[in-house]
Amino acid sequence: MSRREVREQIFKLLFRAEFYEEGELPEQLQLFFEELDQTENKDTIYIREKVEQILARLPEIDSMVNGVAQGWKTSRMGKVDLTLIRLAVYEIKFEEEIPTGVAINEAVELAKSYGTDGSSSFVNGILAKLA
Repeated sequence: MSRREVREQIFKLLFRAEFYEEGELPEQLQLFFEELDQTENKDTIYIREKVEQILARLPEIDSMVNGVAQGWKTSRMGKVDLTLIRLAVYEIKFEEEIPTGVAINEAVELAKSYGTDGSSSFVNGILAKLA
C-alpha cells in the first residue's frame, strides 16, 4: 500500500472506532482487516499500531483542537471532520518524519473525498491554527 492508502485505512478505522466501545476495538480491528482481505503484514501492523497510538492520545489531541477551534468543540464536530483532524494533529504533533504540510494536505484531500462540501475548508482552517 502507498502512504496515502495506509493513511486512508487509518482514517477509516479511526472513524469506525467512534461507534464502538473501547473493549470492542480488538474485534473491530479483526473485522476491518478481514474486510480488506489483508493478512498480517507490515502495512496492517503499522495501521494497527498507529490507530492504537492515536486512540491512546485522544484526550490530549482533543484538548489541542478545542484550544484553537473557535465556536466549535470536538463534541459538536462532524465525525468525519473530527476523525481527519485527529489523525492530522497526531501526525503533526507526534510524528517527526511526517512534514506538517503533508499531514494537512492529506487531511484536506481525504475531507474532499469523505466529508461534506465545507469539510475541506473546515479541516484546513483548524489544522492551520494548530500548525
